[in-house]
Amino acid sequence: MSALSSTFSPRLVAWQRQHGRHDLPWQNTRDPYRIWLSEIMLQQTQVATVVSYYARFLARFPDVRSLAAAPLDDVMALWAGLGYYSRARNLHRCAQQVVEAHGGAFPGTVEALAALPGIGRSTAAAIASFAFGARATILDGNVKRVLARVFGVEGFPGEKRVENAMWALAESLLPAASAPDEVSAYTQGLMDLGATLCVRGKPGCERCPFAADCVAHATGRQRELPAARPKKTVPTRRTWMLVLRDGDAVMLEKRPPAGIWGGLWSLPEAADEAALTQRARALGAQTEVVALGPLTHTFTHFRLNIEPRMADLGRLASSEVALADEATAWVALRDLDAYGVPAPVRRLLDGLQGTLL
Repeated sequence: MSALSSTFSPRLVAWQRQHGRHDLPWQNTRDPYRIWLSEIMLQQTQVATVVSYYARFLARFPDVRSLAAAPLDDVMALWAGLGYYSRARNLHRCAQQVVEAHGGAFPGTVEALAALPGIGRSTAAAIASFAFGARATILDGNVKRVLARVFGVEGFPGEKRVENAMWALAESLLPAASAPDEVSAYTQGLMDLGATLCVRGKPGCERCPFAADCVAHATGRQRELPAARPKKTVPTRRTWMLVLRDGDAVMLEKRPPAGIWGGLWSLPEAADEAALTQRARALGAQTEVVALGPLTHTFTHFRLNIEPRMADLGRLASSEVALADEATAWVALRDLDAYGVPAPVRRLLDGLQGTLL
């Protein structure tokens, strides 16, 4: 073991206790429910964004049993705007499984936690460490960046070979002591170092406890390590959406549980202009279909161009329009908070609030 490897964990723990984050809403607790909720929300999402969602979730679902008993629509409505909606569906499924299979108590081992919906190896380790003091390592994006820079790990961390090497390195760096407070401080230190100093853009190397030993700092390769994902052409898709209105109410359709925006409420869609016009007539539109300003929304693997169109029921009342099933609803704009609506669709409808009267 190198000198750096043998001193890595005590130096990180000492740095975290003096300079790390200690006042985040989900810290200073051993409650696995609160820790689990924060870890799921923090996947692919910045702390500043998560804070308000976390507070609203706890106010509505203070424990795992209340979350498990809630309708999925209520969960999706609170999650709307946070993105990566499979997390919300897995959150609900996981809560139900914890109640049904574990009596409402989260299991205390990494292996048992990782078997639950939506909890991978790194998230399971974080929960086990913070809630139960388990000696387990995490390896999220922030940690991969820290290890790649400090130890000079070459290659794209998303590549299996590189990721496996990082797991082995991360395991070797764990504190030798098993005291719960030290393990938690070490795990939090990894998160804090990657989130506050060893950031993507301009790392704060001058304040880093490993600056004197960091390979990236010594060789000026902070921008090169970790290696970037190999570039791929981002495909573009196009869809047409219908804002069918009746006064200040619009028609929404619940999307299938799988796929983009799975389980959320969105506007009726079609593959092209002609098909959308035909759908508008079939749904009861009595006026011409009018073009609104186009929108673009970028997902992880593709870009979606949205062509919104608006039509009106005219003299026909929404009560006279037969809804296809419970997956279709007329919703007043003031009631949108009760429905999980995708962020770009919500922005579109919010922008029209003054006109749909």
